[in-house]
Amino acid sequence: GGGCVVFNLCCHLLAAGQLLRGYEAFMIDLMTDADLTHTLLRGLVEGYIRRIDRLAPLLRDSVDVVLLNDDLGTQNGPMLSPDLYRERIKPHQRTLFEHVRRAFGKPILFHSCGSVRAFIPDLIEIGVSALNPVQLSADGMELRGLKRDFGRDLTFWGGGIDTQSVLNHGTPAAVGEAVRRAVDILAPGGGFVFCQVHNIQPDVPPENVVAMVAALDAC
Repeated sequence: GGGCVVFNLCCHLLAAGQLLRGYEAFMIDLMTDADLTHTLLRGLVEGYIRRIDRLAPLLRDSVDVVLLNDDLGTQNGPMLSPDLYRERIKPHQRTLFEHVRRAFGKPILFHSCGSVRAFIPDLIEIGVSALNPVQLSADGMELRGLKRDFGRDLTFWGGGIDTQSVLNHGTPAAVGEAVRRAVDILAPGGGFVFCQVHNIQPDVPPENVVAMVAALDAC
């Protein structure tokens, strides 16, 4: 009991545009060529929908959560302005997310690194139920404010401990304290799945991983 099967659909929009056109070129496209941008993103969504329609009948009864991905933030702020996002990216995300919900009938977990606070109301509006990794070290991603402003509508799937400086460079005692603080802030009322911020890297001491798990078990 207590398990959860997360199915990663591997569907991106902003990131796919950057890969297909080149990072710099697509960021310029977003600002200067609406027709190209919308045509490219519509084509991506159409391809993703065909993928979803093949997979959903086979997998919908075996998965609990569907994961979608697109990094909208950087360390210091949004990767693009919220207005540009709402004009160019959000309409295509809405189409994709609505189809995912219809096809699978399961909640959407959305992965976006960085400073994404500005986009959270939009993501909630278009059907995101949970956010990962909740990069608490990025600008504007202070946990208490996120819980206060969005905790009624969004599950925080992450934010358990910073992996940029604490889990890798902190003492086991500091790791335990960081875990307890995150749980104290994010857990009340539900809507929190503990997870460290992104993947555990090779520079993380094993004793810090043990301290993280021990602190969580003690909460």
